[in-house]
Amino acid sequence: MTGIIFDSGKIKVYENLCALCRYAGESQQWCDLLWQELLLDAQLYEEFLFFLKNGTLNDKMNCCGYTMIDLFIWQMDKYNLLHDTGKNTAECKKVDMVLRAFETMAQMKKDPETFLKRFDEGRGMDQL
Repeated sequence: MTGIIFDSGKIKVYENLCALCRYAGESQQWCDLLWQELLLDAQLYEEFLFFLKNGTLNDKMNCCGYTMIDLFIWQMDKYNLLHDTGKNTAECKKVDMVLRAFETMAQMKKDPETFLKRFDEGRGMDQL
């Protein structure tokens, strides 16, 4: 076949994302939806590449004053509230929280008002 060009680097990134999603207990469907978000947002994709290479968030991305680390901490707080632990235990899925922070950033960039409202109102038991 001629004329077909593909980016093998993106294939590797997708494979790594799939492995992380499996490790975190996420479905393939959820993984594919996150992959679509990463492909549609170059800045989010670059942040994810940094995470893959370094195992930490670069934290250069910002939406309405919130960074990836802010969203990761929000995910941790959400986990702690759901599990009524008050702190981050050894059983928590930190990889899942990082992946969910990426998902949250993608959604927040589309609808910032909804997320700003969630963040500003705080967390009652009925606001998960």
